[in-house]
Amino acid sequence: MRGRAPRSRLALAGAAVGGAVLVLPVVGLAWRAPWGALASDLTTPAARTALRLSLVCSGWATVITVATGVPLAWVLARVAFPGRRVVRALVLVPLVLPPVVGGVGLLLAFGRRGLVGRYLSDWFSVSLPFSTAGAALAEAFVALPFLVLTAEAAFRGADRGLEEAARTLGASPWRVFRQVTLPATWPTLAAGVALAWARALGEFGATITFAGNAPGRTTTIPLQVYLLLQSGELDSAIALSLVLLAVSVAVLAGLRQRWLGAL
Repeated sequence: MRGRAPRSRLALAGAAVGGAVLVLPVVGLAWRAPWGALASDLTTPAARTALRLSLVCSGWATVITVATGVPLAWVLARVAFPGRRVVRALVLVPLVLPPVVGGVGLLLAFGRRGLVGRYLSDWFSVSLPFSTAGAALAEAFVALPFLVLTAEAAFRGADRGLEEAARTLGASPWRVFRQVTLPATWPTLAAGVALAWARALGEFGATITFAGNAPGRTTTIPLQVYLLLQSGELDSAIALSLVLLAVSVAVLAGLRQRWLGAL
């Protein structure tokens, strides 16, 4: 009994320090925020452009993520094939890869002289680096694992008995997926989409490396925050940071209702 008390106090102390590490930066933002000038800081031309670009790029990144991630998740969950573990490991790479390194990889793959980019440039006159489309692609690259992992778990946990019953009644595979699998897994899939969108919205390293920081074209909110900090405009940087913080809190609140509730 005597040994448990010191261990309990040590655990509580560790939990308190960990909580402080997580909470204090958020408290610092709220404490230093220029609340009186918040509206004016968020309505400057540069801020409005960054907000618009962030919504456009993260929106297209989410479309790319859903279009590629949902089929990939379904294959990983339902189809046994050689190398499935390797593919699943590759899906996880953007989670642990430094975003800047991911941006370098995107340049080598989709740059004008890259593995695929040379053909896009020569055959279709498409250049992705340092463009809005490139920013969306960079955001999709880092956001894809969040959707794939969530969707794969949803497909694995779906009731296959209902799917088999629908097939027995003559439903096609696409109709089974659309009318049985998708409604059953929708709450978890929606959570994965929300996570992917929020991750795309806050992406910095891969975006600035692959798409650059061109105002009006690739300067999203995180990049605009960086520019403001570099120029010493701390209050404006905090105002835009609060936008990302509010989005993060909203997504987590939504996950509590949809994702955790569904599990």
